[in-house]
Amino acid sequence: MKQSIVHIALVVNDYDEAIDFYTKKLDFTLIEDTYQPEQNKRWVVVSPKNSNSTTILLAKASKPIQKDFIGNQAGGRVFLFLATDDFDRDYNNYLAKGIEFVRKPKVADYGKVAVFKDLYGNLWDLVQFGEDHIMNQRLD
Repeated sequence: MKQSIVHIALVVNDYDEAIDFYTKKLDFTLIEDTYQPEQNKRWVVVSPKNSNSTTILLAKASKPIQKDFIGNQAGGRVFLFLATDDFDRDYNNYLAKGIEFVRKPKVADYGKVAVFKDLYGNLWDLVQFGEDHIMNQRLD
């Protein structure tokens, strides 16, 4: 049996501002943006460039309780982990595009990592796993 996590839903305030951030600031690819008239919402999916693994579903908050979680989906913990094959390239590119890093780069036993905020304040790890780390073998 083979299973995969296909999408992770990320609650956003606005589809277009989220698309703009992920495609222009983080250089993600817009995979799908389809209007669903029966629910009066859009199905918006983004993914890091050249990735065929898990995608992010940008889900616009539609209820007051959902709005409370925008920017704090993990209770202040790092929520998402963006693996890269070139930490310095992506770190410097993100800095140049105004991405706010809340923890400076450091070398850990698993690789090189820094923590940044998305447009709503969710925390992300930008990480380049060490060559011998098990996660490096799992990347596409």
